[in-house]
Amino acid sequence: MRDSPKTPQLDAIDRLILEELQANGKLSNVDLAQRVHLSPSACLRRVKQLEDEGVIAQYVALLNPKAIGQHGTSFTIINLENMSNALLEAFERAVRDEPQILDCFYVAGSNDYLIRFAYRDAEDLERFHTEVLMRLPGVERSNSMLVLRTVKKTTALPVSADAW
Repeated sequence: MRDSPKTPQLDAIDRLILEELQANGKLSNVDLAQRVHLSPSACLRRVKQLEDEGVIAQYVALLNPKAIGQHGTSFTIINLENMSNALLEAFERAVRDEPQILDCFYVAGSNDYLIRFAYRDAEDLERFHTEVLMRLPGVERSNSMLVLRTVKKTTALPVSADAW
């Protein structure tokens, strides 16, 4: 049996720190400490521990796609010709090398992968489909779903005690 990775034990203050940083990763340590009712040094120690344990994976700036000309989002289901290890590895390597692909998930069920990408307009969508998606190794079939409206989108994971 495989050993499961050890899940860090998070207390209420750790969870509060995570909630605050997910809402605003640009908070200064002093501001964060005030919000979670700790001294700045104690807060910094906890954040460093959360980073060291891999709970906090990284800090990023989230861009507004429309502000940079990416007006559309597509979720595309990909089915491969076969499921050989060599083909899976080649496909996944090509996906990792393609900057326009934002997410790629290997999925269970009757489909193989789910990809998310952003595009400027119909011409860009067609170009991406023809020149990128259908040229990925082993792609047999794709089915795209174009987003009409985003109802909810978050990068924040639930960290309250109730969520665990």
